[in-house]
Amino acid sequence: MIKDYFLEKRKYVIGGAAIIIVVVYLVRLFVLQISTDDYKKNADSNAFLNKIKYPSRGAIYDRNGQLLVFNQPAYDITVVPREIADLDTLDLCQTLNITKEQFLKIMTDMRDRRRNPGYSRYTNQMFMAQLSAEECGVFQEKLFKYPGFYIQRRTIRQYTYNSAAHALGDIGEVSMRDIENDDYYIRGDYIGKQGVERSYEKYLRGEKGVEILLRDAHGRIQGHYMDGEFDRPSIPGKNLTLSLDIELQMLGERLMKNKIGSIVAIEPETGEILCLVSSPDFDPHLMIGRQRGRNHSMLERDNQKPLLNRALMGAYPPGSTFKTAQALTFLQEDIIQEDSPSYPCYNGFVLGGLRVGCHPHGSPLPLVPAIATSCNAYFCWGLVKMFGDRKYGSSQNAITVWKDHMVSQGFGYRLGVDLPGESRGFIPNAQFYDKPYNGRWSGTTVISISIGQGEILTTPLQIANLSATIANRGHFITPHIVKEIQDNELDSIYRVPRIPTIDKAHYESVVKGMRAAVTGGTCRMAGYIFPDGDVCGKTGTAQNSGRDHSIFMGFAPMDKPKIAIAVYVENGGFGATYGVPIGTMMMEQYLKGELSPANAARAEEFSNRVIHYGDEER
Repeated sequence: MIKDYFLEKRKYVIGGAAIIIVVVYLVRLFVLQISTDDYKKNADSNAFLNKIKYPSRGAIYDRNGQLLVFNQPAYDITVVPREIADLDTLDLCQTLNITKEQFLKIMTDMRDRRRNPGYSRYTNQMFMAQLSAEECGVFQEKLFKYPGFYIQRRTIRQYTYNSAAHALGDIGEVSMRDIENDDYYIRGDYIGKQGVERSYEKYLRGEKGVEILLRDAHGRIQGHYMDGEFDRPSIPGKNLTLSLDIELQMLGERLMKNKIGSIVAIEPETGEILCLVSSPDFDPHLMIGRQRGRNHSMLERDNQKPLLNRALMGAYPPGSTFKTAQALTFLQEDIIQEDSPSYPCYNGFVLGGLRVGCHPHGSPLPLVPAIATSCNAYFCWGLVKMFGDRKYGSSQNAITVWKDHMVSQGFGYRLGVDLPGESRGFIPNAQFYDKPYNGRWSGTTVISISIGQGEILTTPLQIANLSATIANRGHFITPHIVKEIQDNELDSIYRVPRIPTIDKAHYESVVKGMRAAVTGGTCRMAGYIFPDGDVCGKTGTAQNSGRDHSIFMGFAPMDKPKIAIAVYVENGGFGATYGVPIGTMMMEQYLKGELSPANAARAEEFSNRVIHYGDEER
């Protein structure tokens, strides 16, 4: 009886064990065939070799068809880890001019799935990138000694000119984030890191192709699978035509040599950026090849920050160039009129115990000569009157109206240029002042913003855009550096005019003031340097902890303008010292195609001028 009972129980135990074994096998089969492709890769790798065909990256030209960026051959070494056998590591390292420690680190990093999430020992993995033809030739002669290693032909960037590095940008190896964000990339691929290379990456990169090659039992390549029926050719990247004028760009970089600052020039009618100078700059050739990382680190350590694109990222007080935006706002709000009122200037603005200095000139002045002479008092009085006007109810309401006008003119937010890293600058609002002053403040409290000082911050691009807006008499097109994409349309944002909240009629008054600044005001030097240029301009001298910054904003010719420009020279002193002559020579170069002999000599002299920054020179 008892024996029968245990026999009966054993039957269930054996049956249960059998079921468990079957379930385990089924789960394992599911994992092997569905959840993981390791065995598929193993089987495929025995019979096939998928060889990626990398596309050539699109070339880049300037607005006149000058080739700026092109491709040259380079070679990568890849490895299928499973195929490595009887490897003479020492000989391999000597051939590739690396140490054994470097070899071991490469292999360790390759197997690290956090660094290389696409790792499989059955597929091609990146070993070394961007070998020159000479380096590759030495390796290829010995390739038969290194089973599992292959040569992959690629291209790297080359530059026609040692110029426009910030605008053009560079390419570098993809990061983990790049791979996670876009499944186009695998470890060892290259991607645009800065400039146009980054913002137009999806156009420039093209599409990868693939060759499916057959192997025999010994792993030797026997030819294309199915005579290449399933091969896919690579598709080259799209070529770009930039709006840059490379001759103008190189002149700007030469004029800014030994200085810190920026030059931005825009074609007012189209919003196309004609030059984008950030100084100090660097040679784009430093960002080519396997020395890119070392050179990038060297530039990062430079305390003059040559990698910083000051044209877009530099946030500066605009100084007196901002008075043109103030004038437009005051005219729109009926705070002033072109001919009246005329505010007094007692060598500055004086109200109670408050004083803002100014340089000697006639007084009182209406708007046009106030712009021409850059009278501080005139714009201080305008701000005090607007922020105290009863129609707004309070200073808080008045500054809200004031800020809305400034934002509509392109300040306080990113303009949307087709380059990475643009700064928004800063235009204060009521809440910004309410906190420190407990809500009790007025125009006199924040008087410095009336002349582009205090809390106001703008980028050189925004100042150039203001100049283009005035040149157009009341509209601008979002600044952009790409003029044309091969077989593609530009984003519509770079075609549609943007209209500020200022009536078009008011712009003519400011144009008159900027022209008067050249014929008899603070920009007189522009008329002397480029007498037949019909230049309109506005100087700026921005205070800071050291020597003042030199600023110029202008356009030419006065009617049907072709170029609008902003020049910002840190610690350059008065606007007329550096800003005006540099900006005027740039306008002459663009409009005439060359500098006059006198200005060519002047340009050489300016390029040799050194501005001292503390204990250092640049």
